[in-house]
Amino acid sequence: MIRKANCKINLGLDVLRRREDGYHDLETVMFPVEGLYDIVEVSRGDLRGAEFQSEGLVIDCPDEKNLCLKAFRLMNERYGVDGVKIRLDKRVPFGAGLGGGSSDATAVILALNELFALGLEEQTLIDLAAELGSDTAFFVRNTPQLCEGRGEVMTPIDVDLKGLWLVMVKPDEGVSTKEAYSGVVPAVPETPLVERMTLPVWCWQGVVTNDFEESVFALHPVIAEVKEQLLRAGALYASLSGSGSTVFALFDREELVEPLRKVTPYIYQL
Repeated sequence: MIRKANCKINLGLDVLRRREDGYHDLETVMFPVEGLYDIVEVSRGDLRGAEFQSEGLVIDCPDEKNLCLKAFRLMNERYGVDGVKIRLDKRVPFGAGLGGGSSDATAVILALNELFALGLEEQTLIDLAAELGSDTAFFVRNTPQLCEGRGEVMTPIDVDLKGLWLVMVKPDEGVSTKEAYSGVVPAVPETPLVERMTLPVWCWQGVVTNDFEESVFALHPVIAEVKEQLLRAGALYASLSGSGSTVFALFDREELVEPLRKVTPYIYQL
């Protein structure tokens, strides 16, 4: 069974408050990017446990800590699934704010549900995915969602970007989640994100914002410069995705995008 584990971008991200459990309450709109994906293949194996093989981009963590195996172990504990092979062809940059690892984990959960005919309902799948991370649950629905709480409380939202061009630039510098959160100052905005998102895309810049940008850009000026370059290139809207380090931009004309193909391979028409 082969699944395409696509990535996501964050169309705005507000860090509202720090919670007693150490996490933060967020409001963000996650949007799937179908053009950039990892390939996750899950099949029955001859041995107990899970055989794991990773190829493509080299991941900076040992196999036993990979979210694909964490997803298997969760499903093994809850439902007794066993004896599988997992092959990951890694294409989505990691540590990029694109949710690639989270998407992989959710792909394993969905594949095991189908492979073993568990018949789990959507909410159960969402709850399982949420145990593995803050944005894993999003990939169960994999449609535009207003995500609240840690990111696991989702409400469908109508975001029409059809016909626009998406450009994503992943700088060489990385940003750890811990680093990003250490510098952010939580605050509840006067106007909720969902209301600001009702504005036309060309009105988003400076209104639909990502609260991680101030601290991340201060520590990584190179990432800030990427955003400025995309805006100078004619982007309608540019923003950090998640806690970075990827910066994405939306364009309404292909001729503005073409010169950027020298800068990044991650260009897609939505």
